[in-house]
Amino acid sequence: MEFNSLIAKINEFSKLRDWDQFHSIKNLTMALSVESSELVEIYQWLSEEESNDKTNEKVMQRTREELADILIYLLRISSKLNINMEEAVLSKMQQNAEKYPVDKSKGNSKKYNDL
Repeated sequence: MEFNSLIAKINEFSKLRDWDQFHSIKNLTMALSVESSELVEIYQWLSEEESNDKTNEKVMQRTREELADILIYLLRISSKLNINMEEAVLSKMQQNAEKYPVDKSKGNSKKYNDL
């Protein structure tokens, strides 16, 4: 995924609407939380089986829309803070690899400090 291209499109979208005045880090972070909650709401009352059903087009469409909203806010926040998301993700994956070595964490859902 090319984050820079997406960020440029998101920033241009916001600029054309003069939304930068509303897009403080605080406001964007709160909006991200709301969008995450909207994703949770889709699955809240579904069974495990229903939640894994990729053939339910209504659920899949709503999920696509909320995931897009979440990514838009994440990229908007990262842009405003000058955080390179590709670098941040790769760095975090390295940290996670150290916290969750395969020999201790494979097939195990325990948190790293309980391994």
